[in-house]
Amino acid sequence: MDRRQLKTREAVYRAFTSLLESKTYSSITIQDIIDEANIGRSTFYSHFQTKEDLLNVLCTEIFDHVFSEHLMTEPTHDFSKARDLRSDLTHILYHLDEKKGYIRSILSSDGGEVFMRYFRENLTNVFENEVREAPEGVPKDYYRHYLVSGFSETVRWWMNSDCSIEEVMDLFTRLYRL
Repeated sequence: MDRRQLKTREAVYRAFTSLLESKTYSSITIQDIIDEANIGRSTFYSHFQTKEDLLNVLCTEIFDHVFSEHLMTEPTHDFSKARDLRSDLTHILYHLDEKKGYIRSILSSDGGEVFMRYFRENLTNVFENEVREAPEGVPKDYYRHYLVSGFSETVRWWMNSDCSIEEVMDLFTRLYRL
């Protein structure tokens, strides 16, 4: 993509996420997005086919960074050197916390399942790489599913709580004995 296309895409993302902080996903229209982004309808459709496509692309971009194999130092946190399960999950929470306003809106609407599907798919890889052994007598794939489900639902709960990232991680690791 050239710079102009990137600027347009960023304007659409900003408009969409801004709208998500004040409206539900299902009530946002393409017209709302193009008005907020100050672009034409054909410009929107040259980048995205539908509002659902926009949500899919946004989720992919969020998760590509959060679940990247190569982490870099960031202004609010540095997990570039620590590569264990607790650090990886805490890093994920930092990124979700930065976007908490519009993620709440996505989760409380019909877009929530799209978000959670992407989230669980990516978490599966995190737990696959980090969970070497299941408790005795428990199949590894079941144990991984159990951890992914538990963490993803913990995040859903956390989005509407007053808990800090550290408190959430403490609760999760105590409960799941990680």
